[in-house]
Amino acid sequence: MKALVYHGPGQRSWEDKPEPTVQDPGDAVVRVDAVTICGTDLHILRGDVPAVEPGRILGHEAVGTVQETGPSVTTLRPGDRVLVSCISACGRCRYCREGSYGQCIGGGGWILGHRVDGVQAEYARVPFADTSTYPLPDNVTDEAALMLADILPTSYEVGVLNGRVTPGDTVVVVGAGPIGLAAIMTAKLYSPSRVVAVDLAPARLEAAKRFGADLTLDGRGDVVGAIQDLTEGLGADVAMEAVGVPETFELCTRLVRPGGRVANIGVHGKPAPLHLEDLWIRDVTITTGLVDTYSTPTLLRMLAAGQLDTTRFVTHRFGLGEMQEAYEVFTRSGESRALKVVLFRAL
Repeated sequence: MKALVYHGPGQRSWEDKPEPTVQDPGDAVVRVDAVTICGTDLHILRGDVPAVEPGRILGHEAVGTVQETGPSVTTLRPGDRVLVSCISACGRCRYCREGSYGQCIGGGGWILGHRVDGVQAEYARVPFADTSTYPLPDNVTDEAALMLADILPTSYEVGVLNGRVTPGDTVVVVGAGPIGLAAIMTAKLYSPSRVVAVDLAPARLEAAKRFGADLTLDGRGDVVGAIQDLTEGLGADVAMEAVGVPETFELCTRLVRPGGRVANIGVHGKPAPLHLEDLWIRDVTITTGLVDTYSTPTLLRMLAAGQLDTTRFVTHRFGLGEMQEAYEVFTRSGESRALKVVLFRAL
């Protein structure tokens, strides 16, 4: 089969690899029907995730069709159409029993495209298949479901829920890429008084308005001053960091009011300063987190009911064999105006 393989920082190839087989009793082998590229994959290619070894197949977001299951799999059968979650859950360890699947210590967590081969391939092995896949309703398309593999639950859980967005809040989302846009979309579910998007790219600020931002700010301007003016000098109730660089994290800590919440969603590859000499007296809460995907069933029900329009994220579509071209488009998002790219088995 063909797969996208990581060969060290800055090096990737679309090459032949052996088709996966069932290795453990809880495995399923899935034919990949639709797959996308994540900003985290770009972090890996920049060398920000050293746990990823050369030779690893990348990718952790897919929709596919079950081909084969191990003897312990009880809820799936060949032919089932499923969402493959970015998080794998053993279902038995302490963290899984608490719903913190991202912290699974039984062999799961974020493993696909990280510690085991991922899903940017024609076929993929999915460990813990019973608890790491979601059967899809007939009225949900592959493309729509694919956005629930990572970006929607990540932004909803790590941004909106960790940030404790409540009705009437002023919410600032720093970074209007796919994660930031998903944070805007899901924050609106809680009726904040206003959602403000901050970015450097005019195209992404335009996208933020389409996704529900009430105000957009160029990050090169006086963002802190603008938020102060907007909130009668208080600051934002919630600031979400959706970029993953030190400067945007520090900006979020300066945007929130005393008693406010900073929810860090971005993947950081470098140390970020934490000015406790300023923050301790302001009762600021800072949360971080890897998505647990406990919200995926809820989001899937909303999607099936027509309450979420996730296809708005998709700006570019490719055949699976055009993986390298899709990476180029996604990597050059400033020029290509790409949000999410989707690759299909049949296009």
